[in-house]
Amino acid sequence: MQTNRIFKEYLVFILFPLALFYWGLIYWRNLFYNFGFFVTRSLPCPVISIGNISIGGTGKTPMVEYVSRYLQSKGMYVGIISRGYGRKTTGSVIVTDGITKPTSWEDVGDEPFMLAHSLKNVPIIVDELRYRGGMLLIKKFKPDIIILDDGFQHRSLNRDLDIVLINSKDTIQDHKLLPYGLLREPWYHLSRADILVLTKTNVHKPKAFLIRKIKETGRPKIRNTTMLDKTLRSITNNQIPLKDIKNKKIYIFSAIGDPDGFIASLNKTGTTICGKQIFTDHYIYNGMDLKGLENDAKNSGADYLITTEKDLIKLGGFKIKIPIYAVKIRLKFHPESKLKRYLQPFV
Repeated sequence: MQTNRIFKEYLVFILFPLALFYWGLIYWRNLFYNFGFFVTRSLPCPVISIGNISIGGTGKTPMVEYVSRYLQSKGMYVGIISRGYGRKTTGSVIVTDGITKPTSWEDVGDEPFMLAHSLKNVPIIVDELRYRGGMLLIKKFKPDIIILDDGFQHRSLNRDLDIVLINSKDTIQDHKLLPYGLLREPWYHLSRADILVLTKTNVHKPKAFLIRKIKETGRPKIRNTTMLDKTLRSITNNQIPLKDIKNKKIYIFSAIGDPDGFIASLNKTGTTICGKQIFTDHYIYNGMDLKGLENDAKNSGADYLITTEKDLIKLGGFKIKIPIYAVKIRLKFHPESKLKRYLQPFV
């Protein structure tokens, strides 16, 4: 216990000055944007940004999918721009034209790859410079509207609607600047947001401090809940009903920003979780990892290995004897009508 206390004090001693330095960078960057020293450029079509103020696990990818499908249902031709975090390429890369699906997630990033396979008739481009990517998207595909994935901090591109997601599991410690906490920029910068979405409220009970802080922003807010799709899918697109795992033993693993939410969702299915392993967000699996997972699952008596969609796409080159299936997350908004009112001007 004494060793742990000393380690934590030492960690604070190291991280707190780094957080102050990071705060300085963020402060001056945003000040330069506010006063026009840094240029914000606009695309010749409406842009909806979906982002967050803390790192990982807020549910941006399911939100991008939801908004894309909603706009499509209203007859809009939607395009998506993403940075393509973790990809091996640089510059502008066309992930999909909306019809042809990518074959390598390494070239485009795991989340754009997943969106490309989940959505139909939605062109997607990754580019670290979103304006450049947006102009290419418009030139090639002429979308009616563009969704900017993870765009809240990317102020060099103007947006017509800023949706910011906040994870219900956030704690007071989380709400300190990186690397001391999880905040990508100070909380008061939420004044730039048009609407806040408190996510996964059925999985994580929001702390009183979080409810209070959201209220103090004065920004419109809604909440969402998550549910598991009724079908599980394997890497070969073999499918089984979710209810099939209810009386089975499962071993779960993931490399996502909010593994606790993933675990809590599976606990609600009535299945028996006989083991688990958590990797860092965006982790790239290797053969030793999969062999270890297979051995652990076998020793624990698991009938299935269960993971997430984002993890499943990274497992195509591995073969193990225990079946691996992925769960898909669906979102429900409360009230959904309020979110649709903010999207209505774009349809």
